Amino acid sequence: MLATHVAELSHRVPDDALVLDVGGWAVPLARADWVIDLMPYETRGAWGASDAAAERFTAATWVQRDICDREPWPFADGQFDFVVCAHTLEDLRDPVWVCQEIARVGRAGYIEFPSRLEEQSYGFEGPWSGWSHHRWLCAADRDASEVSFTFKYDLVHLEKFRFPGWFRAQLRPDQLVDWLWWEGSFSAREVIHMEPEALFAELAAFRAANIGLVPRPRRPWQRWRS
Repeated sequence: MLATHVAELSHRVPDDALVLDVGGWAVPLARADWVIDLMPYETRGAWGASDAAAERFTAATWVQRDICDREPWPFADGQFDFVVCAHTLEDLRDPVWVCQEIARVGRAGYIEFPSRLEEQSYGFEGPWSGWSHHRWLCAADRDASEVSFTFKYDLVHLEKFRFPGWFRAQLRPDQLVDWLWWEGSFSAREVIHMEPEALFAELAAFRAANIGLVPRPRRPWQRWRS
């Protein structure tokens, strides 16, 4: 979760608010009172804890289950004052369902995922675009309070649809992610392109609209050759 937004969360969420972390196993949010995740409590923090000494959740409030199993989570409607889901939706087989459950059990919340600027960037993990284990290109429309998911086809690895490595290397931390603060509710949808040409055009248009976001280095590093 973006560090500045972790700090902002502490101002937005009162100390007596009930907080749920959805999919927080790798880096659990210490402020969360409850966590729901596929992985067990005992293995939490594989990528580091936000503040292990300050964890408010316990083994008793850690719910281990497949959050995409199309069964309502074991929480009441509006049970939580705030729900956080950071760097989870892009991994899931059914992020739209998970968003619907987040909106059902929470009264407000925060969602974060890698930006398309990162997911369509080449070479930072290997000779491909974005993170190899991610299934979706995610985007947040903060004006409409909506998140959308476009299946991450192999086409994103083609040169005409990707950003070169030097591009991603110059992005700020807040450009590497996309996010949505929401209150009351929010919507989620899958973007479906019925014709290949529509997908080609959308991928190319996104690259063209954003390639000038950062200046090209005079001498890009050899490792960032696109």
